[in-house]
Amino acid sequence: MARTSRIEQLCVQKGMKMTGQRRVIATVLSDADDHPDVEEVYRRATKIDPGISIATVYRTVRLLEEANILERHEFGDGRSRYEEITDSHHDHLIDVHSGKVVEFTSSEIEAIQERIAREHGFRLVGHRLELYGVFEGGGTDPRKDADDESR
Repeated sequence: MARTSRIEQLCVQKGMKMTGQRRVIATVLSDADDHPDVEEVYRRATKIDPGISIATVYRTVRLLEEANILERHEFGDGRSRYEEITDSHHDHLIDVHSGKVVEFTSSEIEAIQERIAREHGFRLVGHRLELYGVFEGGGTDPRKDADDESR
């Protein structure tokens, strides 16, 4: 028996019809440890089911986004990229040369944002932080598997 991906489970919980091709796309997205665009999802999905069309991938991704299962990101490279919506908050650091996206959390940044909001009379209900930079060494090299286009 094939395993059920996290995204497929969410789709079923929301009452969405799950075709075989949608299951493949859901599995590809659940297994992604990067932020693939639709073309990359298509490339990975057709390795599993060569009969999947790019149009099916576009429709399924849009449906999952509308159902609040996927989140779309625009990281300045002209491509919409996607990740599963989760309960855990994180921010993004994007290498402008490689396109690699590093997810991170920082209690210090969170506290600063809360303080700034309060100083201006706001109560934060959400936010998105994207930092753009160039990898210069130290830390983890984001180019090692730059949202690995070779998968």
